[in-house]
Amino acid sequence: MAGSAPGTDPGAAGRTEVRSVLVANRGEIARRVFRTCRELGIATVAVYSDADADAAHVREADGAVRLPGEAPADTYLRGELIVKAALAAGADAVHPGYGFLSESHAFAAAVADAGLVWIGPPPAAIEAMASKTRAKELMAAAGVPLLAPVDPAAATAGDLPLLVKAAAGGGGRGMRVVRELAALDGELASARAEAAAAFGDGEVFVEPYVEGGRHVEVQVLADAHGAVWTLGTRDCSLQRRHQKVIEEAPAPALPDALRDTLHRAAAQAARAIDYRGAGTVEFLVSPADPGGRTPASGRAYFLEMNTRLQVEHPVTEEIYRLDLVALQIGVAEGRPLPAALPEPHGHAVEARLYAEDPAAGWQPQTGTVHRIGVPDGVRLDSGITDGDTVTVHYDPMLAKVIAWAPTRAEAVRKLAGALERARIHGPVTNRDLLVRSLRHPEFAAATGLDTGFYDRNLDALTGAGAAGDGTAGTRAAGDGLCALAAALADAHGRSRFGGFRNVPAGPQVKSYACAGTTHEVRYRLGRTGLTAEDFPGVRLLGLSADQVVLDVDGLRRTFAVARYGDRVHVDSPLGARTLTALPRFPDPTARTEPGSLLAPMPGTVVRIADGLAEGDRVTAGQPLLWLEAMKMEHRITAPAAGTLTALPARTGQQVEVGTLLAVVTD
Repeated sequence: MAGSAPGTDPGAAGRTEVRSVLVANRGEIARRVFRTCRELGIATVAVYSDADADAAHVREADGAVRLPGEAPADTYLRGELIVKAALAAGADAVHPGYGFLSESHAFAAAVADAGLVWIGPPPAAIEAMASKTRAKELMAAAGVPLLAPVDPAAATAGDLPLLVKAAAGGGGRGMRVVRELAALDGELASARAEAAAAFGDGEVFVEPYVEGGRHVEVQVLADAHGAVWTLGTRDCSLQRRHQKVIEEAPAPALPDALRDTLHRAAAQAARAIDYRGAGTVEFLVSPADPGGRTPASGRAYFLEMNTRLQVEHPVTEEIYRLDLVALQIGVAEGRPLPAALPEPHGHAVEARLYAEDPAAGWQPQTGTVHRIGVPDGVRLDSGITDGDTVTVHYDPMLAKVIAWAPTRAEAVRKLAGALERARIHGPVTNRDLLVRSLRHPEFAAATGLDTGFYDRNLDALTGAGAAGDGTAGTRAAGDGLCALAAALADAHGRSRFGGFRNVPAGPQVKSYACAGTTHEVRYRLGRTGLTAEDFPGVRLLGLSADQVVLDVDGLRRTFAVARYGDRVHVDSPLGARTLTALPRFPDPTARTEPGSLLAPMPGTVVRIADGLAEGDRVTAGQPLLWLEAMKMEHRITAPAAGTLTALPARTGQQVEVGTLLAVVTD
């Protein structure tokens, strides 16, 4: 570090007191760091793009500096602008969070060169792990177990399946599983393009893809005085598109010998690069046998080291009763870690709540989050508050919900119950999938903890009769009751007489769409109470504009109703329902030409298949073009074999939901 940073304590050689921290990030992790800073009495500075001008992390900071533009490449990835912002705001330290520039050794060096405290590992340690190919070479020299790389030019059918992986970055971008040798060249090209767009580095490598493998990682924490802590294991095997969905600590069903191997290898990795601060060493744990599902044995292979705080760090904090951000700041100030490594207690599970539709290819969703809240007793780490907007520019993660309990079974049950009772009003989310995953027999018994969990179970978990929802008929009956509650609350809110009528008349009729089904509600409200067609055993006990209390065959049910435009959210013991109020007279012109491919989300057309042109014959499932939205590429494929009769999409085009991209005529 050039010169001495502000706040130097002359009474403690080598130590620096941090008084003001700029977080070079946004959303949930920025708010997480700010929370610790407030507890420590440290001032906070936010940076924000134009898209984030009114974001929660900006509102909560003591000061904020604008980064002109919306795209990450123009804002949060501009290290020189962030250093300038820190100096202008009077910050004396920078915390990178995760993602963006958190693993940029050049950015870490620029922060230090500016006389600021870098709350992270030394630039040399970041650089050593920045390339996964270089990292594997270092780990091999340190004696850490590895998977042998595969030369794609010499790969044979016997090497399948293979994993193509970007050498830089993470988050599942630039990763492809290859099961057919003929697809290898295409997947290599696709992974290189995605990696270059996401990280500015198109280098990829190939290694064996371990079927039934588990993703197990070890949290490490090291200081400048020789101490290296290994804070237990985390299992992060439940993933979609190579991105984690549910994480827990400690990793269950690991034999003591394998756990010891993981801790020892993680410590070796940290010492091999003279690590400082918080980091995570990630491993692939193979099953006991090639086709096995038993996670209680197998071998561990080094995957990568994340030289930053992980998204899933709260589960480690919960079982060790530590604040990892506070410890990061202490290490950056030059303080030693406490003399004694704390003992773990109990079990913690974290679920990532995403604005996405798992049943529609995990398509990210955008829009206003009108309400987000969870019951007391669980931890909510969120990047948003009520009324905030999810945009196309950033990752669709809304929040992390974390539960701790003395045992794994209790923690899993607690988290599933909290998610089920959460109030989440706004875009479609993966909440139902999370609840069903936590209650799935494979997960509950820890026998299906591997990265193929969703490959095996997604259809069952997203179907109408999914685990915990009863039969399809029971679900439909619940949808109908929620539609009735929505209609009653709406009538009460619009009527000066509370929805009741003094004279007999025809029934009130209201229609709602819910889970792809239309529910027509026909009812009468009079002095004698409620008469509802198709609901003979239902009596009205209480009614307001936002709450309906019904007696359903002798069982009292309370329905909380919230309306936002034509969208109605109903929360009840039957679960959460999102309904769309339908107009009485639908627009007959709302038609789409058969075979039309419409943009499923706002985004940018980043690629069109090589040589593709109108008039070409295409096959079912053939990739036609790629949209980039929320940090991921989304492949748009032909719905059936036919002729490409229209291709209005152009590379670089910004599109909204419903924009016509192509037409395939059968």
